[in-house]
Amino acid sequence: MFSLQNKKAVVTGGGSGIGQAISVLLAKQGADLHIFEISEENAAQTVQQIHNNGGTAQVHVCDVSDQKAVLAAFEAVGSLHILVNNAGIAHIGKADTTEEDDFDRVMRVNVKGVYNALYAAIPKLRLAGGGVIINMASIAALVGLPDRFAYSTAKGAVKAMTMSVAKDYITEGIRCNSISPARVHTPFVDGFLKNNYPDNIDEMFDKLSKTQPIGRMAKPEEVAALALYLCSDEASFITGVDYPIDGGFTTLNN
Repeated sequence: MFSLQNKKAVVTGGGSGIGQAISVLLAKQGADLHIFEISEENAAQTVQQIHNNGGTAQVHVCDVSDQKAVLAAFEAVGSLHILVNNAGIAHIGKADTTEEDDFDRVMRVNVKGVYNALYAAIPKLRLAGGGVIINMASIAALVGLPDRFAYSTAKGAVKAMTMSVAKDYITEGIRCNSISPARVHTPFVDGFLKNNYPDNIDEMFDKLSKTQPIGRMAKPEEVAALALYLCSDEASFITGVDYPIDGGFTTLNN
């Protein structure tokens, strides 16, 4: 089950965190993995893990907000069966504290970056007779999170794009779903705590963990396991669905 042999996959932002976990797992299951990252150095550890496990991986230096660069990277990849739109950035701020430059930056990466990859990948999936797209959304698209105005706006757009793509290409054998994690323990979380709460990191880590009713943050590998299922033929009847993976956050916090 869940074999990706003879499948070629692109993971954007595959150099760390959730993207790294997804890249490693898809390659472990046999996918020919192609990582899109802003710098080759960012993806080096992911590639090394994949090679150590006997898998294949290549890095394509690419800013997902630059359509010409994205198109060139997909041309270098060649044929395609799986796209995981994972690249994204975070931002902290409310509507009246988010500066225009910050808002535009989040939109460029988190919204236009997803669109650019879709624009480049869908013709290749069509040539392959169909394929799978996974977009990384967030529970921020589903519920109100404090101080996450621009990020929530962007992830809401990702969820909407997912539903649109699923509808438009269902007759061409292209499945499109999204994943909406709650808080995941990634290097971003560690950096956020170090920068904002240097004197009480452990206390704040515990507090953030307990915002999920299950009592902890997700592990990147848990999100990767869901991504693997959705990429596999075992999920061939699933399209146009957003999957919260949130430890009960969206349903049990009321």
